[in-house]
Amino acid sequence: MPVGTITRGTTNTNRLRRIDRWTQTLPILRSSADPLVVDLGYGASAVTSLELHQRLAKTRSDVEVLGLEIDPERVRGANSQLEAVRAGLTGFTPDAAVRFALGGFEAPLPDGRRAAVIRALNVLRQYDEHEVLPAWRMLAPRLQRGGVLIDGTCDEIGRIAAWVAVGPSGPATFSIALRLDELERPSVVAERLPKVLIHRNVEGEGVHALLGLLDRHWQYNAALAAYGPVQRWQATVEGVRAAGWPVHGRRSRWRLGELTVPWASVAPNGFHWG
Repeated sequence: MPVGTITRGTTNTNRLRRIDRWTQTLPILRSSADPLVVDLGYGASAVTSLELHQRLAKTRSDVEVLGLEIDPERVRGANSQLEAVRAGLTGFTPDAAVRFALGGFEAPLPDGRRAAVIRALNVLRQYDEHEVLPAWRMLAPRLQRGGVLIDGTCDEIGRIAAWVAVGPSGPATFSIALRLDELERPSVVAERLPKVLIHRNVEGEGVHALLGLLDRHWQYNAALAAYGPVQRWQATVEGVRAAGWPVHGRRSRWRLGELTVPWASVAPNGFHWG
C-alpha cells in the first residue's frame, strides 16, 4: 500500500517554475547515468510533472519523469492527460519521457532503480511537523549517490517558494525564491516555509535570524529601488553574506530572486538526522 495521506492536490500551471529552474542546475542532473526524476504528490493535475520534464530536458535531454500519487483517481486522471499529450493535442512534446503510477513515501521504482531527484512540493506542508523527518528518512534511500530530495512549499501562483534539499545522508541546503517586482519585504516567505521550519520562525531559531536580516538589508538598500528590484535584492544578499552568512551561488542566481544557505545555518534547534 502507498505510504502517506491524500493531500488537497491543488496545483496550477507554472506554479513550480522557480523550483524547476533551480533543479536544472543540480550537478546530479548532468552526471547521472540514469536521470530519473520523481515528482512525488503531483496533485490533481499532471501539468506540473509535464512542465518539470519540459524544463529539465533543456539540461538533460534523456531525463525521465515519474509522477507518483497515492490517490488512484489522480493517477487515472494524469494518464488521461498523458493520452492527450501523446496525441499531440497539447503544447508538450508527444514523446515526452513522462509516466504516472501509484505510490507514496515508499517511492516504488522499477528494477531496483534509484532517483537522481525526488521533488515533493506542497506535500509535507499538509502533514504534522513530527512526520517530516520520518518521511525524509524513508525517501533518502531511494536516491542515487549525489541525488537530491526537494521538500518545499510555494504560493498558489508560484511567486514565493522555499525548499530544503536533502541528500542520501541528510539535509544539505535551504533556499528561497521570490518574485522581486512589488516585493514588500523578503520575510513574506515565512508563510511558505517548509513544514520542518514554518513553526521555527521565532526568536532564537536560525531561520528567524535569516529572515530578519534579509528584511533589514532590504530596507537598508531601499534607495537602490530606483535602479530596479534586482539591484536591490543583490545588494541585500551581499549584505547578508557580509554579515557572516555562508550564502551559496553567484549573482546570476541572485538575480532570479534566489538565496541558498547551508542547512546547518537554519536547522531547527535540537534537529538530528541520525
